[in-house]
Amino acid sequence: MRRLLAMALTLAILMPAAAKEIIPLPRPRPAEAPPAAPSEPSACVLDLADRATIEPLGALAGPGACGAPDAVRLNTIMMPNHSRVALTPPPTLRCSMAQAITDWVRAEVGGIAQTLGAPLVAIENYDSYECRGMNRVAGAKLSEHGKANALDIRSLKLADGKVIRLTDATVDAAFRERIRRSACAHFMTVLGPGSDGYHEEHVHVDLAERHGDYRICHWEIREPAATADVPLPRPRPYALSAGPKL
Repeated sequence: MRRLLAMALTLAILMPAAAKEIIPLPRPRPAEAPPAAPSEPSACVLDLADRATIEPLGALAGPGACGAPDAVRLNTIMMPNHSRVALTPPPTLRCSMAQAITDWVRAEVGGIAQTLGAPLVAIENYDSYECRGMNRVAGAKLSEHGKANALDIRSLKLADGKVIRLTDATVDAAFRERIRRSACAHFMTVLGPGSDGYHEEHVHVDLAERHGDYRICHWEIREPAATADVPLPRPRPYALSAGPKL
């Protein structure tokens, strides 16, 4: 009897130790990966930051072939006289396109706008980065907008509050012609009224790459529709009443 009790006590003492050996210890937690270091700004971004207020966006990856390797949001352009021109709303563009817009506005558009009597303070962005086919036609070739390589401009705003629609035929024709010539010198594509029916209310500019650096400049500078003074027809004379027949 004493032998049985001794064996029972021995088992009671050994079982917890054995159980501890059977239950596996939890695996050690893997070391947490250090936070990724922010990528260094590109040479284009560093260059552009000297004359524009931008938000670097890095690479854009859209569906299919849409996207851009080095995109920015262009908020304002700093003019040579230290004034600022806002882009409303700020467009999303690849950095090289943002550079082209900035250089064009600083070198050309600001001075041309000043001829209308007040400094340029804002440019209305009608469309920038958007993953779509040309002219939003289903199945069409990818638009330069899908590459963040294009900007559509509707109007310019001056410091005196005046808004200048670039496609408005009542705006001074010489002014519109100067803007057109400068745009065609800075960009690979310029499309406006008369180009294809899709650009009657805005002007499209882009940096599309083509064989032989072929450029497209199609923006008609239209005159206001003539309204001839056509005289109204004379009123018809009253018919004489013959009176009731008897």
